[in-house]
Amino acid sequence: MTAPEDTAHPTEGARIEPLFSPVQIQNRVRELGASLRADLGPGEITLLSILKGSFIFTADLARAIDGPVAIEFLGLASYGVAKESSGVVQITHDLTSSIEGKKVVIVEDIVDTGLTLQYLIRALTARNPETLKVCALLVKPSGGSPVSPDYTGFTVGSEFVVGYGLDWAQRLRNLPFIGAVRE
Repeated sequence: MTAPEDTAHPTEGARIEPLFSPVQIQNRVRELGASLRADLGPGEITLLSILKGSFIFTADLARAIDGPVAIEFLGLASYGVAKESSGVVQITHDLTSSIEGKKVVIVEDIVDTGLTLQYLIRALTARNPETLKVCALLVKPSGGSPVSPDYTGFTVGSEFVVGYGLDWAQRLRNLPFIGAVRE
């Protein structure tokens, strides 16, 4: 029989300190949606949601953009169950339709080291979209990313964050706020 401490989930016993409330998040998402429409003009905008972390942000962002919006999903992983990037980007789900000639916005949950974002920009540019922009919910300047999103929701410090789609070992995505993990 396995001892309970051997089977405990890594999130058990963690304290989550709220950083951004649901109201703060929704207000900022509305601002981002208005900015995207103003900058990209009329016509359809394709939101490319990076799974799994950005799905909640993408849903709210889609509702905040006036006019036609299409949504595509791309699954990538670089964290696994750890709290730091493994340094390897892995495609877990590819696009189901072409983005050629479309106004595409990559919707990312967080930009930290920039490894995933660099990979995405290079890979998606090769698919010939009309425009390719990046909208990130969170940016960690301490991660040293060599690329910056075109649109940013909030800036956070070096702490590990969860909630509003962001997870720790596939848990805590359902928190309605964004919080820092305090162990």
